Amino acid sequence: MSAPADLIVRDIDWLITVDPKRRVVREAAVAVKGGKFVAVGKTADIERAWSSANVLDGKGMVGTPGLVDNHLHASFQMSRGLADEAVAQSFLFDHMYPYEGAMTEEDVYVSASLAAIELLRHGVTCFVDPGNYHPDATVRAVAASGVRMVVSTSCFDKTKSVMGLLPQRMIETTGHCLAKTEELLEKYRSAHAGRISASASFRGLNNASDELILGLKNLSQKYRTFVQTHACFAYSTHDSSVAQCGMPEIERLESLGVLDESVLLVHSGWLEPHEVAILARRKPTLVAAPTSSVHNGYGNIVVGKLPELMALGVNVSLGSDHACSGAVDMVQEMRHCACGYKEARMNPRVMPPEHALEMATINGARGAGLGDRIGSVYIGMEADLVLFDATVSEWQPLFNPVSNLVYSATGNTVKHVFVAGEHVVRDGRLTKIDQDAIMREVTKTAARIAGRLDMKKILKLQWPVE
Repeated sequence: MSAPADLIVRDIDWLITVDPKRRVVREAAVAVKGGKFVAVGKTADIERAWSSANVLDGKGMVGTPGLVDNHLHASFQMSRGLADEAVAQSFLFDHMYPYEGAMTEEDVYVSASLAAIELLRHGVTCFVDPGNYHPDATVRAVAASGVRMVVSTSCFDKTKSVMGLLPQRMIETTGHCLAKTEELLEKYRSAHAGRISASASFRGLNNASDELILGLKNLSQKYRTFVQTHACFAYSTHDSSVAQCGMPEIERLESLGVLDESVLLVHSGWLEPHEVAILARRKPTLVAAPTSSVHNGYGNIVVGKLPELMALGVNVSLGSDHACSGAVDMVQEMRHCACGYKEARMNPRVMPPEHALEMATINGARGAGLGDRIGSVYIGMEADLVLFDATVSEWQPLFNPVSNLVYSATGNTVKHVFVAGEHVVRDGRLTKIDQDAIMREVTKTAARIAGRLDMKKILKLQWPVE
């Protein structure tokens, strides 16, 4: 007699499990009960042991674990096209900080709603947000969609660095930053059926005091979460740290005693040799953001050491960063990462597609503090599953599904997405929120934001518009 399941997905052409044995199963099926995978294997075996009134046919599809984006500014989703061809200093101080300073709570809500749509449509079931000034609005938007999120609140307590002056409205006292972070950690330690959690965050080393960094690290330990920050994303940030503190960014973190496996460092490209050794010893999670780097010319792929640090046992994951550097699509991030490092090293064996997929699944789950819950299709893990439509041209012919996923597909080929067994994307459309209504609001919100900005200064149109 078969056991009852809440959901069975059957006849998946190829299931890339990313389980401990890295199995790829043909004619596969999964059974889900109580939001977790209870069986993974061949369709014939699953259907002998399990039954369900809710059965989905996976024929013509490739299955993967839900993708995990370890770094996305949901509040920047409305900034696409506002910061092109800008060097690091101008990108931040002339474009993104003025944009962020102009955002209201309602703007952030709409931006985060748009981010949730793009993430889920491209197969992302969990993302880490580095924080903004309206985290509750972000949670309200994201939770409605069904995607998982690690929420943070933005922390800057130093207005001046070598790179420039932050807008005054973005600067807060150290005490206020710590107080609002603790309030957030308490409020969202496990919310919305465990799909929302929280981390501590300071947005950048050069605008954070030692007191703030140490205080946030203590809070992350108190609430058993992680602390995240941008680090070493451009030569200018490295140079600023040396000028202000007498040492580069990773060395500064080491001197403060905060580096360990519960730290998430985004970019981490511009490293001095001794900092590579520090990272190999302390093993924080390092987040590659390849499209961000190639869009802004940061050089993180050219000078970065992430493949080498992966070989040294450091957890390296992927992040899409923000919409102003292009598509929020982890499938494209995998391709940029794999191909970018091959080109930079002039070595086709560097960063094979299997490593890129691990970065976007199990490594990302570890970085989000959820490595024991998500990141693989495996019995006992929460049932986050993505089904790609492999009948379309970019998936054919299909000899090696990992290769096709990383080198030829895009996130637009996602057909179905499940989070904890809940069908949150069906036939390419979100099931829990009204996509069309949100897109109408996006148009109105973009006009409102543009009305508050000096668009002639921010928007760099090269050709005449009539």
